[in-house]
Amino acid sequence: MNLKIFLTVFATVFLAELADKTQIATLLFSADKQISKLCVFFAAASALVLSTAIAVAIGGTASHLINKRVLSIIAGFGFIVIGIWTVVQGFKTPV
Repeated sequence: MNLKIFLTVFATVFLAELADKTQIATLLFSADKQISKLCVFFAAASALVLSTAIAVAIGGTASHLINKRVLSIIAGFGFIVIGIWTVVQGFKTPV
């Protein structure tokens, strides 16, 4: 295992996950006094592991079918589309 790659991926994913919708949802579940904090932790951790496994499988397959540069451009456009959608939804939400 390449430690430099490991730490780069870890830091990138860790920073990307901080204060996102997943973290907020997890925070809200754990704030409920009737819900086990350990249950919330294991459920959220399992969900992250599964979604990461799916992403790795799709990324590994896509890398054999699509050029890395094209894949990066598609991912970038995907982030832009999600960002625009999020902003639009923010304007639609009543204050």
